[in-house]
Amino acid sequence: MSCSIRRLVSGGAALTVALALGVLAGCIGTRGVVEDIRYDFGPPAPLAVASTMPAVKVLDVTAPESLSTDNLNYRLGFADAQRLASYSGSHWTMPPSQLLTQRLRTALSSRGTVLTGADGVHAPVLRVDLQEFEQVFDGQADSHGAVAARATLFQDGKVVGQRTFVARAPASSPDAAGGARALAAASDDLVAQVINWVGTQPLHA
Repeated sequence: MSCSIRRLVSGGAALTVALALGVLAGCIGTRGVVEDIRYDFGPPAPLAVASTMPAVKVLDVTAPESLSTDNLNYRLGFADAQRLASYSGSHWTMPPSQLLTQRLRTALSSRGTVLTGADGVHAPVLRVDLQEFEQVFDGQADSHGAVAARATLFQDGKVVGQRTFVARAPASSPDAAGGARALAAASDDLVAQVINWVGTQPLHA
């Protein structure tokens, strides 16, 4: 069973935070066994047909330690915005940085050849540093997926451009399932922003 903030929040603010964080972190199934539900980003969103680009090396997306696990993180922005927590029994299939790497390479492959850092081919290099990836609760029943990343594009050993991208997507339900869907949607939005930006840069083969 999934746990909802709506059912958890009642009473004073202190009790709200304690109950919400405690129960969300330890949601259990109907027989008292903690569920192990795994989420990924699902099928990629269809991309609009666009002009091709030169081959690009897409490095593995990097992330801070807090985003280097398979935890599905959330934050009670309306009650304790400085505290980051994670669902117990609901996880990603792999760390968000790896899921984002896959999504980015798949999307860019529709525009041209995608290489990795291990390829010995001379080509522009795209590095993405994940900065934010969490479900943020704006209220008892309202939340959204929040994703932010900094993209840096190199060519011939020099920085061609750098930009920070932010994406938000509303969650359809105040629980882990809703958060996972919202974060997948926000990730697709961010990937599309990055690709459009790369496509405007003066790259050459």
